[in-house]
Amino acid sequence: MTGWTRLGGPHWRRVVAALANNDARTAYAQIVLGARLSDVAAGLNERRRNRAIAALLESGLVERDAANGLVASEAIFRDLLTQQPRRQAQTGVARFMRLGRIERYPANKAERRELLAWLVSEAIEPGEQLTERQVNERFLSYTDDVVMLRRYMIDFGLLERTPSGSSYRRHDGT
Repeated sequence: MTGWTRLGGPHWRRVVAALANNDARTAYAQIVLGARLSDVAAGLNERRRNRAIAALLESGLVERDAANGLVASEAIFRDLLTQQPRRQAQTGVARFMRLGRIERYPANKAERRELLAWLVSEAIEPGEQLTERQVNERFLSYTDDVVMLRRYMIDFGLLERTPSGSSYRRHDGT
């Protein structure tokens, strides 16, 4: 079957492609609801009906039963989920982020500094002077607790605040 992977299961792209086709999706819904083969996609011309049914069979969404009718596969979605690769272990600062935002701060100070140094290099250009509001707006894309992040940046010497507290700049070691 063309809808199956070399590992012996259905391919998710074939399933999604079949469900993205309006004719196949309508036919699939009718089959799931128990329609007889003669009633499946009965409103379509013969060619469109046959293509919709063929897409469903090739994807593995439906199967032929003993009477040569069509039934929805009971295992298709479970089989697709078992093919998903395990989440790979992340390295570097990525292991503390999720969807581009800080998920947790590292307990280890060296790792925390690494994360903070990366964040400040992403958010603030060298030599750039920012108001507190601008700093907060930049850090908001990484965390909801911008006050804590800003405090960490200052404590680790990565961000400098003027004595008046009116502006901030990235500390570049100069």
